[in-house]
Parts: sequence; structure tokens; C-alpha cells
Amino acid sequence: MKQARSRHRRGFSLIELLIVISIILVIAAIAVPKLDKARMHAQEMAAIRHIGTIHTAQAQYYSQFGRYARSLRELGPPSGGGPGPEAADLIPADLASGEKSGYRFRLEATPTGYVIHADPVVYNSTGRRSFYSDQTLVIRENWGPEPADQNSPEIK
Repeated sequence: MKQARSRHRRGFSLIELLIVISIILVIAAIAVPKLDKARMHAQEMAAIRHIGTIHTAQAQYYSQFGRYARSLRELGPPSGGGPGPEAADLIPADLASGEKSGYRFRLEATPTGYVIHADPVVYNSTGRRSFYSDQTLVIRENWGPEPADQNSPEIK
């Protein structure tokens, strides 16, 4: 009799497995949105750091060539040969391509200096904020799908 009972009870019942799976799904449903928000926040912080990197590179470029770079490619690595005004090798190639860490970066020349724009590749997925900065080194943000500009609030 004892042997028959042990053969009958070898694993989990279907109900027990369904309960465990439902508990795992509830925990995952709570954790995934928080993980997405944390990832977006990390990408936004990375974008702010990349803007700082571009500012530093612009200062170096200005000291070497007597003007600000007009594009990210001018700050990036050369495709061949040594660094020069067309490619000064001051920022990494992925940042010079214009897209890094879920953000799209643009550098534009102005009569008095330069302007940097950083916008999420996919709004509300890779980031919730867009950023704007210029040669004053002040970084401005806009919460929303519209790009930040010189009138957007300053990041404190």
C-alpha cells in the first residue's frame, strides 16, 4: 500500500503549477514598468553626459583650430590618416555618428558658437526628455515630445 501511494505522488499537480506561474506573472507585471523607467532615466543621464563630452570636445577643437566644429563628424575620429579639422578625434565614433544610448544628437554652427540638440530616438521608450545646449554650457530640458530649445527650463 505504501509503495502504491509513493508512485502516485511524484510531482506537482496542475493547480500547484498554475499558482506558481500566476505568482511569477504578478511579480513580473509589477517589476517591468519600473525597469523601463529606470532604463529611460539612465539613458537620459547618459545623454546629459554626452552633451558635456561634446562641450569639452568643442573647447579642445576651438583651442586647436580657432573655431568651433560645425558638425559631430568634425569632432569624431578620422576615417584614415591623422586627426585634423575635418575629423579631430575628440569624441568616440558612435557619438560622432549622431546616435548613442537611445538619443539622437545634432550639432549645429551658429554665428556666435554652436548648438547641441539631443532627442530620444523613440519618445517615451528611449527617453521622456529632450535636451538643448549651446556654447554657454547651460543644458536645458523639455519634458515631452517637442524638442528643447533656448527657452526651455535649465537643468539644475
